[in-house]
Amino acid sequence: MEVLDKMLSKYKIDTATDVLNANREVMQEIALAGLYRGGFFNKASFYGGTCLRIFYGLDRFSEDLDFSLLKKDEDFKLEPYFNAVKTEFALLGIDVEISGKQKKISTNIESAFLKPTSPVYTLNIQSQKNIKIKFEVDTNPPLGFNVENKLLLQPFSFYVNCFTLPDLFAGKMHALLFRSWKTRIKGRDWYDFEWYVRNNSNLNLSHFAERAFQSQHLPDNNIEKDEFIKILKEKIESVDFKNAAAEVSVFIKDQSALEIWSKDYFLQLADMINFK
Repeated sequence: MEVLDKMLSKYKIDTATDVLNANREVMQEIALAGLYRGGFFNKASFYGGTCLRIFYGLDRFSEDLDFSLLKKDEDFKLEPYFNAVKTEFALLGIDVEISGKQKKISTNIESAFLKPTSPVYTLNIQSQKNIKIKFEVDTNPPLGFNVENKLLLQPFSFYVNCFTLPDLFAGKMHALLFRSWKTRIKGRDWYDFEWYVRNNSNLNLSHFAERAFQSQHLPDNNIEKDEFIKILKEKIESVDFKNAAAEVSVFIKDQSALEIWSKDYFLQLADMINFK
């Protein structure tokens, strides 16, 4: 348990939610290590909120592991990498089960769920929830993105192939603008958008356009900055930011950071985006 203790020692744990978030993130890092040993990153790259959290310093927790193949391969399967992930957990004395998700409709996403059969680390909190990690691979990715190797030091030193920040920003804005949540608001998208702007990150507009064209939200793979800002501001006008803040609150420590959230605040952030 020495490695697990070391991995968990970096977290400030005060509540049951802190326990859940810390344990989930440690499991995510162990899963990444297993995928690395299995050679997964020769074909794929890490992106999404968890990538931003682990490798670029996003100050909120994230649930899922999202990956993109480096080139289209609709025959790609996750199963060949399952044993490497299980072995990585077994080396730390943890038994896990991995099950594939049966698709109800045909998609480009290859999905699986990782579930521990015993806790990674247990504090004496009776209400601790069962931890489940969902990871997905886009087998027909919109191209035009760049990648870089990012170093992770635990459970051992290894590199993970990751989207660069401008492309992560583009992917986040595509999700924020076009994600189909019906009446549900995903406050995490807005928190991440705020983080990118506050950290002066550049947005790769051409990669955003590739994503929006593939999802049939643009007529072609091109968009001008003014048009992008117009679409974003229209989206902002439709959002209930009180509900958005409530959704993201369980993933952050500093609740006061959400007090400024309003339509006017995000409209001003929209005008502060840096474009690549």
